Amino acid sequence: MAACPCGRADARGRPLAYAACCARYIAHNTPAPDAEALMRSRYTAFVLERADYLLATWHASHRPPGIEFDPGVKWLGLDVRQHRPLDDSHAEVEFVARQKSPGSPAVRLHERSRFVREAGRWYYVDGDQL
Repeated sequence: MAACPCGRADARGRPLAYAACCARYIAHNTPAPDAEALMRSRYTAFVLERADYLLATWHASHRPPGIEFDPGVKWLGLDVRQHRPLDDSHAEVEFVARQKSPGSPAVRLHERSRFVREAGRWYYVDGDQL
């Protein structure tokens, strides 16, 4: 089985398969249990170019009308630095995602993202570049 792009590992440090990790949220519409799981699944959705999932998990107050993917981008990995619950319905996740566009050097996206939970579902609100 292919490893999940989000990089989550099991208790022994072995990469989880996509089917046992983010697929439950992306392919089966199961709500993510916390902001970190949602952030990981959104990274995976970028890798898989699943605009439908990204838009569905973006809070309506900040959701763009659509998402365009840059052709040829390769996502190189995700490092979750911190998951910080603020209360029962707000959380922050700090992460670094790496990507490479054709003909360009690899770049890092370092962000502290804000999430909100409404009606039992977590949503990405926005984030600050670090």
